[in-house]
Amino acid sequence: MFIAELGNNSVDVVDLQAGKVIHRIGGLNKPQGVAYLADQDQIVIANGGDGSVRFFRAGDLSSVGAVALGDDADNVRIDPNTGHIIVGYGEGGLAILDPTTRAKLGDIKLPGHPESFRLDPKADRVFTNVPDAGQIVVADLKSRKLVTAWKTPGFAANFPMALDHPGGRLAVVFRHPPKLALLDPATGAVTESLDSCADADDVFFDGKRQRLYVSCGDGTIDVVQRGPDGIRQASRITTFSGARTSLFVPELDRLFVAVRSGESGSGAAILVFRPYP
Repeated sequence: MFIAELGNNSVDVVDLQAGKVIHRIGGLNKPQGVAYLADQDQIVIANGGDGSVRFFRAGDLSSVGAVALGDDADNVRIDPNTGHIIVGYGEGGLAILDPTTRAKLGDIKLPGHPESFRLDPKADRVFTNVPDAGQIVVADLKSRKLVTAWKTPGFAANFPMALDHPGGRLAVVFRHPPKLALLDPATGAVTESLDSCADADDVFFDGKRQRLYVSCGDGTIDVVQRGPDGIRQASRITTFSGARTSLFVPELDRLFVAVRSGESGSGAAILVFRPYP
């Protein structure tokens, strides 16, 4: 597992079987987004401090190049249809990078800084949370143009987002008020909503169990069950204050939650949860 350590200007490489850090990439500048290019066996790291996107060989962690985006490089996704790297950055843009040449191919302009965004490879579209504009923006990946923008009256500060599957429901969690909402990806209509934990930062679908996991900075994880009668809170798990960044890995059937240094009474840590049943 590769963990962006914004406060330490580093990315740690963790051996999950051994449960320990085995390498550290230092000299970064507020790293935020991390992605892995399987075809090239490279790690991509977006840096919020200087707006750079840096590339490293996964084998020996040596640097192989960088792209300057200018400001606040954040989340990173890989387009499965093209292999292009998509990075949210600056005051309002998704940069599209060529993974081979490490050149910037173009931009998708947005009305504000992008937070979480998700790709729908079936429709060749990208859904992006733009909380400063109070919008969820939909763009076409081929034309790199905006298709539509949805407003959600009564909901604000939309940060985490997840897509159930290509063409499936879109989950967005709002911080004001704390609400989890499911949206129709064709129309943007809110089909269901539920009270959420506070200061949400990540949300994931668990297709095997028909659940959602929401990790929040108030020190909790919401487990939300989907059923024929809609969504309901199945449980709320206590973690630590500020532990809002998480990752659900279906292949491992584990939810990983990052805890900041000092919050657990010791150094920074990764909590590992096994869903049940």
